[in-house]
Amino acid sequence: MLTEKELQRYDRQIMIYGFGKEGQEKLKKAKVFLAGAGGLGSPVAIYLAAAGIGTLRIADHDTVELSNLNRQVLHWEENIGKRKVDSAAAKLGKFNSGVKIETIADTITEANVLKLVGDSDLIVDAMDNLPTRYLLNRTAIAKGIPFFHGAVYGFEGRAMTVLPGKTACLNCLYHGAIVPKEKFPVIGVTPAVIGCIQATEVIKYLVGLGELLTDRLLNYDALRMKFTEFKINRDPNCDCCGKTSRQVKKR
Repeated sequence: MLTEKELQRYDRQIMIYGFGKEGQEKLKKAKVFLAGAGGLGSPVAIYLAAAGIGTLRIADHDTVELSNLNRQVLHWEENIGKRKVDSAAAKLGKFNSGVKIETIADTITEANVLKLVGDSDLIVDAMDNLPTRYLLNRTAIAKGIPFFHGAVYGFEGRAMTVLPGKTACLNCLYHGAIVPKEKFPVIGVTPAVIGCIQATEVIKYLVGLGELLTDRLLNYDALRMKFTEFKINRDPNCDCCGKTSRQVKKR
């Protein structure tokens, strides 16, 4: 049940056709696992908190650095040297006290990922490296929960939604390719756009509205201010979601 305060706070979105009180209650009951509290994780967390997500579980092992502040808007100069999850939780708690914030200051690994994700309803990928993205993709498939992918580079970004057993997964797109982890260029407005798209997809999925970014990759080119969509076919022989898949073992 929604409280009177919640009815007032979320009045404008409850007014949306097909959303209503039922949709708001679905958001309130939801638990989201957010992998990363940086450039992408900041707008995702802010707008999911603004929408009234019930529980936001944020995992990030890093501490705040000065070079983060051009894009990681959950963190301020006063937070330099502090853990990102603590900085994020402090801001989000003041922004919306009705959202439960759970923090995990650990590195996501094959050994702990299932425990970290726990009973979350979905996984949001706000990472900066492909190996961890692949691991989260496999975990979502193993658990049968949606996976919301986002990535940025400079003035460009991309987003894709995965529904295990129904749509193409991240491995169907990249086929296990590995890009060496390195420092890459990015301007803050790019993750702001892609993170908002990811948050939008999460809200649409939970409420049951619209058409999701499934079986297609949305590419954003800010310099040309152009969105391009690419069709992604599910690979029946995919190592993650195909017949011979090697998923994260359930524990």
